[in-house]
Amino acid sequence: MAETVYEIVEIVGTSTESWEKAAQAAITTAGKSLRELRIAEISELDIQLENGAIRAYRAKLKLSFKYEGAD
Repeated sequence: MAETVYEIVEIVGTSTESWEKAAQAAITTAGKSLRELRIAEISELDIQLENGAIRAYRAKLKLSFKYEGAD
């Protein structure tokens, strides 16, 4: 098996409905500009509050993708 190199980026997705939808939004958007996404690791979950109520769910993800030019 040939050696392969992957790059890792950290992104944050948001949703007014759930952490799952926040993560999906991040992956969907990243997939439009990053090719060959391999792994998504949720590193942090938090909630944005406004006047004591939940305004948005936020999911911070570490995404890995095949490094451009690597075989």
